[in-house]
Amino acid sequence: MLLLEINGLKKYYVERLILDIKDFKAYYGERIGIVGANGAGKTTLLDIIAGRNIPEEGSIKLYGEISYITQLDLEAASEVDNRMAKEFGLNFNSLDTASGGEKTRFKIAGSLSENNSILLADEPASNLDIQGIELLEKKLASYKGLILIVSHDRELLDKLCSKIVEIEGGELKQYSGNYSQYKLQKEMEFKRAQFEYDQYIDSKRALEETVKEKKNRAASMKKAPSRMGNSEARLHKTGNQKAKANLDKAIKAMETRIRKLEKKEKPKDQQHAIIDIQGAEKPVSRVLISGSGVSKSFGSKELFREAEFEVLNGSKTALLGGNGTGKSTLLNMIMGGDESIKLANGVKLGYFSQGTDILKDDETILENVMKESIYPEHFVRTILARLLFRRDDVYKKAGKLSGGERVRTCFAKIFCSDANVIILDEPTNYLDISSMEAVENAMRLHEGTIFFASHDRKLISSTADRIIYIEGRRLNTFEGSYGEYVEFRRRAADSGETERKRQKLLLDTRLSEILSRLSMPGKDDDAEQLDMEYKRVLAEIRQLKSGR
Repeated sequence: MLLLEINGLKKYYVERLILDIKDFKAYYGERIGIVGANGAGKTTLLDIIAGRNIPEEGSIKLYGEISYITQLDLEAASEVDNRMAKEFGLNFNSLDTASGGEKTRFKIAGSLSENNSILLADEPASNLDIQGIELLEKKLASYKGLILIVSHDRELLDKLCSKIVEIEGGELKQYSGNYSQYKLQKEMEFKRAQFEYDQYIDSKRALEETVKEKKNRAASMKKAPSRMGNSEARLHKTGNQKAKANLDKAIKAMETRIRKLEKKEKPKDQQHAIIDIQGAEKPVSRVLISGSGVSKSFGSKELFREAEFEVLNGSKTALLGGNGTGKSTLLNMIMGGDESIKLANGVKLGYFSQGTDILKDDETILENVMKESIYPEHFVRTILARLLFRRDDVYKKAGKLSGGERVRTCFAKIFCSDANVIILDEPTNYLDISSMEAVENAMRLHEGTIFFASHDRKLISSTADRIIYIEGRRLNTFEGSYGEYVEFRRRAADSGETERKRQKLLLDTRLSEILSRLSMPGKDDDAEQLDMEYKRVLAEIRQLKSGR
């Protein structure tokens, strides 16, 4: 069933053409991921579909009602039904006091409560912890209708989408499959374009060399020697003229072939950011950061109680936990020199916070990075290029940069410094997917120690070799990859569920026995005692069902 149709749409910002969509159709049941660089027009497209922005040209036809999970406001989600509120854990009294994650959950729950046939979602995973993102995935997967989603969460796009739409140069290009399949298709496109370009260059070069060689031959044809007789000279001249005419004819034919060659443009660099930073001198200790008896409270809220943890030399350790469990607090305690946390000799910390205040706004990108760099300028410029800052980009003032550009500059500044232990707090916030992949490669290939907090499952899967997770005010360590950790948690949950089922079976059996005795009491039965036990067992069953 057709639900959305776009024809001849054009949208300008001042004189710059942002969107130029000739035709686009979307149908019931499709889950379409919309990708593109920051500023490509992804949010603008959703706003136009939702009627919040007006294009200069073109038409949009909707054959269903729209729900919109916006990135910046709560307008589209004014009411949440009780069932959805319970599923999303919405138990706060006021949006004014709600956290970023709670507000995001409210927007999602409100939009899903409307049960419309078209769902627009603009970065719905923003501010959500991993548990929240997994719940979002589950709800979107069961959604009845059309979904158009803008997201930088590659795992979400992989699990949800059946089609990817890329916005580049204002135009839409469609790819079947999820994000990983889209990346494979893009890689194949690039290889094909590169092959065709190489063939074009080789053919053109070969023809040009042949033309050059024939022109040299034509120019070198000698006049008749002076000792020749007139008749001989005439014969020589005639032969040369014929040969030269043939050469000229062949040259013209080849020049025509060169002009008629189908011109192939050099494909755009895919901007793979392979960063081979070896970093500063490594410390020799096995354990570089250790915490013992770590405790922290804010008023009545206790985050940590006598917690312990270790960050190992050369490891890439991910710090996991729900919203508000203390991830940023722990990283700040490390950087602030909390007395319960010790650093090994020789440790030099580099810190990326969720803010980008380590940059000087009146200095260029290059100046900011060079200020603390242990590497020469030519190497720093290479690193900046790998982080997608090309040519004159490095001379942009930091105060004029977008959020994503500031994040990438901070990364370059930290990775080019003398830090041998890097602390990162949500490093992929504000980044488009290309930038996220650049940062991911930088982390993965960096040879030093990294301790980072993130909700980006792709990033964690690609880089982390150890997991520290916050649970029950403790810091628990899992030695292994994120995939192994997820499997470990699944098995633990399954084991716990099996135990709960066993306990419930025992309690149900006991409850049936009590009810039987209450209905037909024996001479030794104390009805009052049986009634008290009935209430106690019933309370235990209810507690077990609630998961407490």
